[in-house]
Amino acid sequence: MPKNKKTDIEQYVINRIKEIRIEKGFSQEDIASALDFTRGFIGQIESPNNPAKYNLNHLNILAKELNCSPKDFLPDMPLIETRKKKTK
Repeated sequence: MPKNKKTDIEQYVINRIKEIRIEKGFSQEDIASALDFTRGFIGQIESPNNPAKYNLNHLNILAKELNCSPKDFLPDMPLIETRKKKTK
């Protein structure tokens, strides 16, 4: 079984964006259009087994498109990572 290729915070943000876009009636195609991506790439971002993710510029654009604050995509408190950290 493939491991999650995203950190807990990355997956949290992606999940929140997905929740908000669905609540507001936006499709993956709508989000892709706003970011000038393909719908398939948004699907890759939303897949936990793909390393694709949003960056801060994307969050800003999505907040404008979804009529919310970028803070709405973030947890109220820091998350405790469940992935093992690499040692140097």
